[in-house]
Amino acid sequence: MKVAILGGDGFCGWPAALYLSDQGHDVHIVDNLSRRAIDAELEAESLTPIRSIDERLEAWKEVSGKTIGFHRIDVAHDYAALLEFINTEHPDAVVHFAEQRAAPYSMKSSRTKRYTVDNNINATHNLLAAVVESGQDIHVAHLGTMGVYGYGTAGMEIPEGYLDVKVEVPGSEPVEQSILYPSNPGSVYHMTKVLDQHLFAYYAKNDELRITDLHQGIIWGTHTEQTRRDERLINRFDYDGDYGTVLNRFLVQAGVGYPLTIHGTGGQTRAFIHIRDMVRCIELALNNPPQRGERVKIINQMTETHRVRDLAELVAKFSGAQVAYVPNPRKESAENELHVSNDTFLRLGLEPTTLSEGLLQEVEDVARKYCDRVDRSKIPARSLWTAQQSAGVPENE
Repeated sequence: MKVAILGGDGFCGWPAALYLSDQGHDVHIVDNLSRRAIDAELEAESLTPIRSIDERLEAWKEVSGKTIGFHRIDVAHDYAALLEFINTEHPDAVVHFAEQRAAPYSMKSSRTKRYTVDNNINATHNLLAAVVESGQDIHVAHLGTMGVYGYGTAGMEIPEGYLDVKVEVPGSEPVEQSILYPSNPGSVYHMTKVLDQHLFAYYAKNDELRITDLHQGIIWGTHTEQTRRDERLINRFDYDGDYGTVLNRFLVQAGVGYPLTIHGTGGQTRAFIHIRDMVRCIELALNNPPQRGERVKIINQMTETHRVRDLAELVAKFSGAQVAYVPNPRKESAENELHVSNDTFLRLGLEPTTLSEGLLQEVEDVARKYCDRVDRSKIPARSLWTAQQSAGVPENE
């Protein structure tokens, strides 16, 4: 299969590109290298040393004998180049990672809010429009997020995309419909993923595009089998307050003797998936596409859920780190439950990697190995969700 990976130089795109190439697929990365530019903007480098895209691709060729194509295209703003790429390369599938992925960064300022909306929505719509204009039958697989639903389940398990509802009609039989599960985004970033859902639904209905939307949990882990083969292939490990996910921040804090900072009560429940499982899920999705004319196939891409304070206690047990509670920079419920259906990937053969199996190795192989690269000033989360927080006014006043 010829697979184009939009955003293939990024945290998810790079290991996915190597994995699919290793499985024998003809892989082409399309990227504008914007994530590297944001590193420079934030003055916050990956904990792991990231080589240039040219060095990465050459290293992969050396260790695997396989070639990955690279095309520097700004998918959000150079529609002509994207369309030319599709018409020239004729990919069988496009994996869409080309979106600004950090909720805190999206809430940092008016500029980053506007950038996130402009980049993410334009990238998605340009891709869909280009596939239609090309006239090709291309399967689009998009990396979405469980965060489109917010973090509460109304006492029920979140289904895979759709909810069957019955609407009472006075004087008539009830009307039964299947609708998108109601969204409740908690940041501008999550809002763009909600808008993506509606773009996908429209193009699947109107133009019969084949689309899979993967609603993913928080990724943890750094290494895949492919990235371990040479340090030049190592994946990103973000630990800063904007791009570092909760587990990555805990791991780095443990590695350098910094207290594990729990925001608020730590009662927030999140969904998680190991990066090795993520790349496997991408392949499973590509091998099991929807048929032309079917509605968007929505799959929950996660393997387990954990409450943040429980996660901190787990890391503390492995590492001996202390735990500290700090004010929550987000506008969210102090406590929530999260129950998620993930039957599809389990049925397709996914064998999940659990946190309890891999956390200690992650502390030793990454956090402590590269601890000399940590900039402690970048660890605290400084992006605030509301003007009241910025002004130091409690939300309930």
